[in-house]
Amino acid sequence: MKKRMIITIGRQYGSGGREIGKRLAESLGIGYYDKELLAVAAKESGFSKELFEKADERASSGLPYAFSMGFSYLGGMTPYHDVLSNEGLFKIQSDAIRKLAARESCVMIGRCADYVLREDPACLSIFIHNTDENRIRRIMERRKVSADEAKELMRKIDKTRASYYDYYSNKSWGRASSYNLSIDVSVLGVEETVGFLKIFIHKKFDKA
Repeated sequence: MKKRMIITIGRQYGSGGREIGKRLAESLGIGYYDKELLAVAAKESGFSKELFEKADERASSGLPYAFSMGFSYLGGMTPYHDVLSNEGLFKIQSDAIRKLAARESCVMIGRCADYVLREDPACLSIFIHNTDENRIRRIMERRKVSADEAKELMRKIDKTRASYYDYYSNKSWGRASSYNLSIDVSVLGVEETVGFLKIFIHKKFDKA
């Protein structure tokens, strides 16, 4: 495809959203940005990547701690507390997302990218979910933890992602109406879900 396209993916923890996003990007021959978005934001702003990592997909924790621990800006402490607030770093990250979306087609994972790019006609937003059983199994395999530990990770991380998304957008995380498409991976499996999404994306952008 020659048209610019930005595919944003929101996902439940353990749903397979990251794997699907990566495979989709490879299949479409476009860029893939997950935690790489933090590196882009750090490069654009001059702040350390560690500062963005402390605030990654968190609505209200991490940044005061990051400041107190002395993360640096261009080699020294910055006095600009407003810039280091959650809102300040979210704005910096949002600006980086917009610049990236303007210059290349890509898949972006999380970080409210769908909301940040809500006025961009080249943006297609997708939410990936799965059954609890499948998610727990995937988390156990990936993290090498027990079923109970996997359940707790699933609960905590979903809660954190929902709080972040709901705080910065005017929508609700995981609600179908918040996205162009919401899909249950358990119906087709990862591989066929990727194939379905590729067809859906082609139809959307060929029509545009």
